[in-house]
Formats: sequence, C-alpha cells, structure tokens
Amino acid sequence: MRSLLARLRQVRCRILIHRRPLAALTAAGAVLLVLQAATAPPAPTVSVWTASRDLPGGTVLRVADLTRTSYAPGSVPERALDSPAGAIGRTLAAPLTKGEPLTTVRLVGPRLLAGYPALVAVPVRITDPAVVDLMRVGDRITLTAADPQGEAAARTLAEDVPVIALPHAQPTALDTGLPGRLVVVGVRPEVARDLTAAGVSGYISVIWTS
Repeated sequence: MRSLLARLRQVRCRILIHRRPLAALTAAGAVLLVLQAATAPPAPTVSVWTASRDLPGGTVLRVADLTRTSYAPGSVPERALDSPAGAIGRTLAAPLTKGEPLTTVRLVGPRLLAGYPALVAVPVRITDPAVVDLMRVGDRITLTAADPQGEAAARTLAEDVPVIALPHAQPTALDTGLPGRLVVVGVRPEVARDLTAAGVSGYISVIWTS
C-alpha cells in the first residue's frame, strides 16, 4: 500500500513539473493555428468586365465604359467577357446597368455591319410596332423624332440609313418603358449618341427612302 502511494506521489510530482511547459506548448500551437488562418491564400477569383456606369442600348463602347470586377468562379455569368478587346467599338444591343457583367449576347454582332463600312449598329425603338412589321432588312429609311408633349416640332435624326436587323427580343426590366419595337440601323458614329438619346426622350417615326 505504501509502495502504491509513493508511486502516485511520484506521478503527481512529474505532472506538476511538466505542467507549465505543456501549457506553453499548447498556447504556442493555438497561436500558430491563428496565424496560419490569417495568412491563408485568398479564395480564387475570375476577372469579369462590367459596366462602369448605366449604359443605354445603342452605346458604342469605349474603354471608360467598362471596369474589371472580381467574381467567384462559380458565379460568373455565361458568355461573360474576360477581356475588353472584343467589346471596344461595338454596340450594345440592350441597356446595361452599372456593375452588370458584359456578355456577348448584349453586343450587336459584328457580321451585321458587313457591307456597311464606317457605320456603327444602333438599336432604335420605333414608336409604332405596326410600322416595324412592314420593314425588311436592307430597307433605307429616314428617322424623325417627335416631342411626346407636342411642344416642339418633329426633327430629322438620320437620313437614308440601312435597316440591318429586326430583333424580336422580349421586353426586360431595363427597357425604357416607351411603346414600340426595336430596329437595328447603321449610322455614322457621330450620329449614334444623339439617336440613342432621342429614343429615350421622344417618339421616333420612319420615312422610307428606298
């Protein structure tokens, strides 16, 4: 019995002797784990090009219109552009809100402009959809804008421009809210911005020239 008690005392003494080193070792291990967690490499991301501001349909894209944004790989929209090279100088087929990823389906296809050198493609909302039903690709038209309040005379926006596409896209939440249907026409770059602005603030009508 005395021998057993003596052995227990020896074990207790050894535990007390090594208690502080063991505690220090445990604390050091905890600190190491915290440091490893804090210095862990960031989660992988993918660069996606997004709109730097609200862009209306028909915008001819410039470098300043786009900004690079990091996305988690699994959250990147389909057909999102990972480089602006294929977008600069091309035309938006629909509006793009600030921060929204630019995808290929938002761009007017480059083949639409085949045969129309020096022109850019611009989607225009024609007020009367029945007029669009009469159009055919290749028609030449003159576009005029009327003040919806009737306070200003109608003005000519572009003359003898070619119809290069008649899209049948469903309306979206980003549409202007004006009635009518979209027609894609080819115009000179300096006319494109004024034509897009007129479609937001007024009613656009068509005169056939050929």
